[in-house]
Amino acid sequence: MTPPSPWGPLRWATNGPVRLAFDEWTEPTEQTTPTNPAEPLLLATGLGANRFWVPDGLCRLLAAHGFTVVRYDQRDGGQSTHLPPTEARNPIAALFAKRQTAYTAEDMADDAIAVLDELGWESAHLVGVSLGGAIVQRVALRHPERVRTLTTMASVPGDVAGLKALPYIRLGTLAKFARLKFPDTPEGTIAAGVEVTRLLASPQRPFDPAVTRRAVEANPDAGVYDGEAQSRQIGAQWHGPPISGITRPLLVLHGEDDPLIKPRAAKAIASRVPGARMVPLPRVGHEVPEPSWERIVAEIRQLATRQAA
Repeated sequence: MTPPSPWGPLRWATNGPVRLAFDEWTEPTEQTTPTNPAEPLLLATGLGANRFWVPDGLCRLLAAHGFTVVRYDQRDGGQSTHLPPTEARNPIAALFAKRQTAYTAEDMADDAIAVLDELGWESAHLVGVSLGGAIVQRVALRHPERVRTLTTMASVPGDVAGLKALPYIRLGTLAKFARLKFPDTPEGTIAAGVEVTRLLASPQRPFDPAVTRRAVEANPDAGVYDGEAQSRQIGAQWHGPPISGITRPLLVLHGEDDPLIKPRAAKAIASRVPGARMVPLPRVGHEVPEPSWERIVAEIRQLATRQAA
């Protein structure tokens, strides 16, 4: 018998013409009571990835530490609205493109606010991984009153895009992605997901293709192989203020073995945002592996507790 899903029903938020899919972790926890309610926390995923990419085990730990966890699909990801094609048809081309006409980085930041509005949350803790980390920085700049704390992981500074992001990106890894060729079939999609996961993992941990394949099979539409959608996301330009204007408590997490985004990106964020704290994660790549969950959740919990004090 299949156990019940820990996630609530699919819900929708709207930002203009874009519909945003999201759901809420509903598995009961002993940590929250009417006199000790859970704190709202919104998870923003990375480039092309859908919300199912966030491990359930990580969400369960967050809930056990007093958070109400909601995850959503970015525009051009998962079940959310996918926009029409642009001239740039892959992420590398989008990095070098002079302009992006699909939407702006401001639009993507406002998508997160649309989800908060639909939930009826006046404010929330924001946690963003990879591209999601850049997005939560931008939310904090555009809507500081809606942000309790923000945590970035494996992210670049939120005020860089296009060519300005290149100093923080390992182009060799991007080139490997560009060379990946798999058939446009269900099996090809699964094989692509396994290979992308392998490329993003830390070389300091054993990589188990069988375990990875089972995870990919459970999430076959993760978006890891949709280059056109990724190009629109990565090409969204930021026109707002620098991240030095962030006033909300900020935690910067970054894997020491990240093969895609250099750790110097985390150092740049932490050095430019007053009061930010950087925490390197040993033996972690561009991923959220299970051995790192306890440390990640403990750091997020500590940040939230300090903010509430």
